[in-house]
Amino acid sequence: MSTPLIVTRGLAKSYELGGYVVHALRAVSVEIAPGEFVAVMGPSGSGKSTFMNLLGCLDIPDSGEYLLAGERVSGLDRDALAAIRNRRIGFVFQSFNLLPRTSALENIALPLLYSGAPTDERNRRAAERLAEVGLAERGHHHPAQLSGGQQQRVAIARALVNDPVLILADEPTGALDTQTSCEVMALLQQLNAEGMTVVLVTHERDIADFAKRVITFRDGAVVEDHAVAAPKDAAAMAAELRARHPQQVLQA
Repeated sequence: MSTPLIVTRGLAKSYELGGYVVHALRAVSVEIAPGEFVAVMGPSGSGKSTFMNLLGCLDIPDSGEYLLAGERVSGLDRDALAAIRNRRIGFVFQSFNLLPRTSALENIALPLLYSGAPTDERNRRAAERLAEVGLAERGHHHPAQLSGGQQQRVAIARALVNDPVLILADEPTGALDTQTSCEVMALLQQLNAEGMTVVLVTHERDIADFAKRVITFRDGAVVEDHAVAAPKDAAAMAAELRARHPQQVLQA
């Protein structure tokens, strides 16, 4: 068996809210292998977002251990965590988080700017990633000139530009219609088929059904962890929806 990409052992995190202590995570132990596509589900307040924040090195656990690609990151300071985020992890968010006055290419190149890559290399790699998500001709468009689906594709290209080992997607289809959601999920499935590890947070069962494994949280703990016998084919579903509603194709 391959070495797990993600290992958490007894991760715990609490917050103080209005004078009360909220136990967001309670001793969570999970392993995720390279190349998995995992959906993390649970109701509001279940701990799934806290878990994602810890995996993404956006927060620090109160106790427990987190190893990413064999490196113990749970005890690192915030500067070291920021370096790992930029080097190893690509983020995709529900709200896209694109800079509105910056072109698609410039948005994609931003992580490379933080890592100190020269201008020519930034532009080349950003253009390559934009082409990979099917938007090569949209590089000079600003977010307001792109549809929601196109903005999310730009966000995915940005997540990929530093060649991460892990994509963390937080409700990536939450702001999209059904057809566009399927197209975004088809892109994530394609990346996963090429070897990328994807961890997706969603509250929608229909979206989780595209993953190969579903981990369900409740009250800060994992209550279910199972493989998906036959993940839905997002590309096939998107094609079927396009055939039914051809007028929406130009908006995707």
